[in-house]
Amino acid sequence: MRRGLRFVPLALLLAVVLELAVFVLVGRALGFGAAVLLVFAASLLGLVLLRREGMRAWRGFRSAAEAGQPPGRQVTDGLVGLAGALLLAVPGLVSGLVGLLLMVPPLRRLARSGVQRTTERRVSSMVAGDLFGPRTVRVRQGAPQPTPRAEPEQPVVVDGGRAIEGEIIEPRRN
Repeated sequence: MRRGLRFVPLALLLAVVLELAVFVLVGRALGFGAAVLLVFAASLLGLVLLRREGMRAWRGFRSAAEAGQPPGRQVTDGLVGLAGALLLAVPGLVSGLVGLLLMVPPLRRLARSGVQRTTERRVSSMVAGDLFGPRTVRVRQGAPQPTPRAEPEQPVVVDGGRAIEGEIIEPRRN
């Protein structure tokens, strides 16, 4: 995770250069005033959607919590919507286009499932289950495999079966 953070300044610099280049190209094609108006309209739309998506995300979280369901799906959908609205609100044509694409339902579902898969890989399975509910798995039908018969284990008797006083020390986890 930390290795990837060192590329954030470079990515931000590239994003700014890309935004400026696209703005100049659109300004040459449509005119400077039309390009500024387009950026302003996208930012205004993003601000309106930011409030709407925030309220929608909060309502989805509350309804899931009140119903006793895992809130992860609603929270993830809300975060994707908020990210899209925020990208629209940030002045820029490329960021506005990406934000607008995140508002389109099929692309939003795709982004939500990607965020969910990434989250499930990065957190423990117990936390992922609490967030998103039980996982669904695909099972292929095939020939049944014989189950190995386990021999019953005999208990290990130490020191004639007398109780041993001591302390249990769990192994250190990294």
